[in-house]
Amino acid sequence: MILPQNPWEETMPSVLVTGANRGIGLEFVKQYAAEGWRVFAVCRDPAKATELNDLAKASGVKVTVHEAEVTDQKAVARLAAALQGQPIDLLMNNAGIAVRDAMTFGDSNAESWLKAFNVNCIAPTKVAEAFLPNLLAGDKKIVAMMSSRLGSHAYNSGGWLAYRATKAALNSVVLTMAAELQGKGVITVALHPGHVATDMGGASAPVTPAQSVTGLRKVIENLNPKKSGSFYDYTGAELAW
Repeated sequence: MILPQNPWEETMPSVLVTGANRGIGLEFVKQYAAEGWRVFAVCRDPAKATELNDLAKASGVKVTVHEAEVTDQKAVARLAAALQGQPIDLLMNNAGIAVRDAMTFGDSNAESWLKAFNVNCIAPTKVAEAFLPNLLAGDKKIVAMMSSRLGSHAYNSGGWLAYRATKAALNSVVLTMAAELQGKGVITVALHPGHVATDMGGASAPVTPAQSVTGLRKVIENLNPKKSGSFYDYTGAELAW
């Protein structure tokens, strides 16, 4: 990806969004671009991200599309090197998967478990590590991890076995990062988007991507250092771990 000339001279706030080619991630790109943010949109295969590419072309320099498989640490490192020196106000770790053959106890595939943990927990942690220098150079210094209410021990009614476990692990990462980075001014939160009508959530889900992202953006806008290490849903309600 060739960046626009002198992209670092922009004074607008900036956000890096993973899983930006569809669903909630694409909606984050749309809404932040519409608000005048500089958006670094990251996806696995930009060549297939037609809607994202069209949005980037229409935005001028506001949106640039970047290739990186978040589970590939070398790819993440290359992207971090390409964006070296670029302040990032918000890291939106949105990329995630739900594996369908690791849903119930007694009938789960171990390889699918490992894949889910890699994508849903390890990858966002390593992405946050890679872009910490960019966050420290930004004004807002926010790391938002896309979690799920299914990862809360308080709301466990069975099912979604591996997905619940990976999101619970991600929540633990959020708490650890909040404790370790509080002295650096970094705010780290877990977010629950609701049951959203995406490829993962299904077409009949009650919340649209626009509704979810609009709510999550309000949550993000109202964050402060005292709220680091918290867990919120898209309505602004604080959730139990």
